[in-house]
Amino acid sequence: MTGHWEMMGVYTEIPFPTYPRGFPTDIMHPWEERIGVRTLGNYPASGTQIIQQLGEIHLETGCPIVYTSADSVFQVAAHEDPCIFGLERLYEICEAAREMLVPPHHVGRVIARPFIGTGPENFQRTENRRDDPLLPPPDTVLDILTGQGKKVHAIGKISEIFSGRGVTTSEPTTNNPDHIAALRRALRGDGPGSDADFVFANLEDFDMLYGHRNDSAGFARLLSEFDTFVGEMLPMLGPGDLVGITADHGNDPTTPSTDHSREYAPLLLFGPPISQPRRLGLRATFADWGASVCAWLGVPGLTLGEPFVSSSSSPAGDARPAGEG
Repeated sequence: MTGHWEMMGVYTEIPFPTYPRGFPTDIMHPWEERIGVRTLGNYPASGTQIIQQLGEIHLETGCPIVYTSADSVFQVAAHEDPCIFGLERLYEICEAAREMLVPPHHVGRVIARPFIGTGPENFQRTENRRDDPLLPPPDTVLDILTGQGKKVHAIGKISEIFSGRGVTTSEPTTNNPDHIAALRRALRGDGPGSDADFVFANLEDFDMLYGHRNDSAGFARLLSEFDTFVGEMLPMLGPGDLVGITADHGNDPTTPSTDHSREYAPLLLFGPPISQPRRLGLRATFADWGASVCAWLGVPGLTLGEPFVSSSSSPAGDARPAGEG
């Protein structure tokens, strides 16, 4: 969440709390009393692994599974079948957790993680995940853009991350194929976002399905599929269209840990206005991205971030922009 916020000009100086030993009793006991059921787990784990470990006990007891990671997240897994737990009930207990997690336990996100299946051999998380951030961020580049009359189209969980702030239209798609389909519609002009000035998309399958599972082969396959889409995208770009591809954190699927890794995030910019390739070099902050979006669209930006692009009215050879995240 904070990586996306920083892209849009907000730097989080005080980190959200993390829980490498699980959540303390002063969090868990009041929450369990409120939701009327005991819980399982309560330790850092991969979401797929903890379902394998505790899913059968969950089926037997109906107790939801609580876990966290290296991030500031309070994650709750439960079966979608209402005879076992149910999706709406899962959302309700996560909303209760969000209300109760106040300072000093102001966890960055509460995440509902529903799954299906009858046993470890076929347990599978579904696309009905729901993220509940702590609170709306301060004013971001998205607020600046919409305040200046620009249209912002959010794809995937972008609108959730920014609590709907600064978003003109949204398609809350839940997987890479649907994200890509939404991007294709926006580019072709036959769907929501077709008249947007800035399209902001998040493709989480790289992270969720393969990075956290250390599945380098699956990661490579997904990267190849996305690369094919990039090739399809090129002829759809207009003279002033610019595309940017980046990430809010590292997630190397070849490292032993299943958590986010520490390599630099990539940044690739392309489009008809870029006539000559060049290296942008290491940047001091993700906020350079949002500053560049503002500069390209001719809107005054926030104080954080240095743009690496001039206005879209500049000669094509001068453009070094960010158009889509």
